[in-house]
Amino acid sequence: MDLQRFLCWKAALLILSLPRGLHCMSVHILNEDPVHVMPDSSLVLRARIEHGPLEEVSAVTWEREPESGIGHDRVTLARCPAGGPECAGTRPNVHVNVDPRETTLRMDGYSGAESGVYAVTVTDHKGAETTAHCVVRSYEAVHHVSVSINVSHSSLLCGEAWGTEPRFSWFHERVAITDTVGRVSRDGTTLFVTRTPFCGHFTCVVSNKLGHSTATYTAAPCKTEGTGTTAAVLCPVLLLLLLFGGGLAFLLWRRHRHRSRGERLQDHLDDTI
Repeated sequence: MDLQRFLCWKAALLILSLPRGLHCMSVHILNEDPVHVMPDSSLVLRARIEHGPLEEVSAVTWEREPESGIGHDRVTLARCPAGGPECAGTRPNVHVNVDPRETTLRMDGYSGAESGVYAVTVTDHKGAETTAHCVVRSYEAVHHVSVSINVSHSSLLCGEAWGTEPRFSWFHERVAITDTVGRVSRDGTTLFVTRTPFCGHFTCVVSNKLGHSTATYTAAPCKTEGTGTTAAVLCPVLLLLLLFGGGLAFLLWRRHRHRSRGERLQDHLDDTI
């Protein structure tokens, strides 16, 4: 029993005494996954290589395959030995840098056809490989914005069919939403209307780096404040104007009538003489 325990301790000490990182080479892509790239711009992917003191990097390979995984159309973009800092890719617009602890892929003139799953594979001096993956997609404009209503909760929901990094803004009668109208959810997609009555035009604007798109929900027309007061003031004024106009017309008519009567009497007297 003591011999077995002694052998176990000896094996444990032997494992602990092995050089750290003897067989722990790894690679990690530093970009946030997924990576969105603007059309005609440059795609830059950076990866960190970690290895132990007894391990050496012999080659770095960058590849791409469709995100769907259908067809297995894997394309080798560059295969670089560890000897030099720069490596030319299989295409003129592909450039790779290789350092002992980092590798960078740069692709100029990115297009939508070059989206997919990118993989970087690091091979050590014994032929062992380790791989990291990253999804790359095209940066897309916002399309097909719509606004729907939840009557039971007095809220409006704004949605878009697709678009990268959408940002939501709300307006009521072309004015940014204030506390007197309602409050917007943290993600910006929902407007909780507190204004009573629920009326007017509510517009949702969804935007990103490529532009914006809007949608409007139209409720019952809002009564403009002061309309009743204005009507109450105008009605008596109009009535007075009508009475004044009527009285003036009556006076002019009487004057004209008396003048005509006097002319007729004068003519009669002349005829009699």
